[in-house]
Amino acid sequence: MFLRFLYLDERGITESKFKDTGFILQPPSKIVTVDPGSRIRTSTTKSELPTRSPVSKTSVTLGFDLPTKDSNKEKFGSDTLSAQSSDSRSSSTAPSPIPPLLDEKKDDIVKVTKTKEFKSEVAINEYSKERGSGKQLLNLLVIGHVDAGKSTLMGHLLWQLGQVSKKTMHKFEQESKKIGKQSFVYAWVLDETGEERNRGITMDVGQSRFETETKSVVLLDAPGHKDFIPNMITGASQADVAILVVDATTGEFETGFESGGQTREHALLVRSLGVVQLTVAINKLDTVNWSESRFEEMKAKLTSFLVRNAGFRESDIRFVPCSGLMGDNLTQKSKEVALTKWYCGPTLLEAIDTFKQPERPIGKPLRLTINDVFKGPGGLCIAGRIETGMLQSGDKVLVQPTGEVVSVKNVTMEEELGSIAFAGDPVLVTLQGITDATVICIGYVLSDPSYPCKVTTKFQARLVAFDAMTIPLTRGFTGVMHLGSTSEQIVVKKLISQLNKGTGEVVKLKPRFLGRNSNGIVELETVKPICVEEFKDVKELGRFTLRSSGVTVAAGVITQIY
Repeated sequence: MFLRFLYLDERGITESKFKDTGFILQPPSKIVTVDPGSRIRTSTTKSELPTRSPVSKTSVTLGFDLPTKDSNKEKFGSDTLSAQSSDSRSSSTAPSPIPPLLDEKKDDIVKVTKTKEFKSEVAINEYSKERGSGKQLLNLLVIGHVDAGKSTLMGHLLWQLGQVSKKTMHKFEQESKKIGKQSFVYAWVLDETGEERNRGITMDVGQSRFETETKSVVLLDAPGHKDFIPNMITGASQADVAILVVDATTGEFETGFESGGQTREHALLVRSLGVVQLTVAINKLDTVNWSESRFEEMKAKLTSFLVRNAGFRESDIRFVPCSGLMGDNLTQKSKEVALTKWYCGPTLLEAIDTFKQPERPIGKPLRLTINDVFKGPGGLCIAGRIETGMLQSGDKVLVQPTGEVVSVKNVTMEEELGSIAFAGDPVLVTLQGITDATVICIGYVLSDPSYPCKVTTKFQARLVAFDAMTIPLTRGFTGVMHLGSTSEQIVVKKLISQLNKGTGEVVKLKPRFLGRNSNGIVELETVKPICVEEFKDVKELGRFTLRSSGVTVAAGVITQIY
């Protein structure tokens, strides 16, 4: 004999049949009404059974928005994931298909928990209060081929601005004479280590500060030698704008620009890492008697390369003739008649003052990339740059990828102890509550514990191969990925598609390789977990460069994190 029951659940009225076997039969113990986004109410029955919530059929498109035609989408489809799974663009996760058991002790009413929304207004209001009336902060990177005179140029500019005392400069003059390097006296302002001064080259990123009429400038002097390109990349990841220094001496410009020098590679790197404003300092023009024809020749060649190959806009490039050693046209107009008869443009300092400060992502959760770790008098200290959000004393921060939660003891900026810093600021942070100092390393990220940075070993990226690539990019290709101060071994796991470099349209699915000057979507895997974000969410943690055999072969942006 079968017994029939009718009961109500989220699917409507359901009929069940039970066979009479002599046991006591009971109908379903609970009637549940589910209203998405509202409270869940239950009857006051004793037994509790989990209920299954309806699964949304909404799809969420993930990945990098590429310009494609409708016909192209129909042919190749779209990259979608069900909203049932976690959305990698935010810290929130979709509800589980099976909710937790309901709690009877609170009048049988349980609120559906929702992820707390990040309140960007707090950070924006604090920024307006702290920085609204002050000078704009600008992170300026100086790049160029080795021996182009970068450190001498900027050292002399700092001397003319009064950032170096007469006592210190006199000391540099005496010491440089002793080792026969008197012409490097201004370079020693930024090249501080004994090895850099003895070898006469910059090896690490030197840092200093100065002010213009409207800007507070953090100066980053990058090494030009090809052996120290990784250090230059670390500096470029912190830059807002850049000065490209080129040597006007006959034959030297051609060596740095046309014969595999670092002028081209540096320009490509800074553009790949987000720098869009560039001033080109035509240095040592006094060696060719301030020749206008030489200036125009170099300007034409550089403009063609920077616009067509590197991707700069011509309106964002400015050329300034100068002499770093003689100090002409740095902070004051040159008095050289040979120059003034044909050039009436700005000085180098005036050109720096015209740079526009990029938009700061202050209204986003905290992301701070760590560039250095050391022990200070107040405890363990880290040096780095705040990429997004704000940081203040007393904050709890999450160290990733280790997952350790620590406290911020104090924040130091411009060698002055402060209490708050914002996106774009280079800071020195003293941490407390660390049980093991090994949990923090260079390349790690401090983030908001409520909105953590994503940690992964596999992701999808849109890659642009440079002309320097000699071996085609194929499945199994290995190289070194540079993302900020992070350097990690990487393997190409899959070539998903090849794209049109101009329009971004898919021209071929699953290509066998990507050659030089090509563009495509690839799947990459790292050896160790790293902290990354999708480019559309956090640009600073979503762009990277790829190097192989000591050469930068490609640059990319992260479009999807697995």
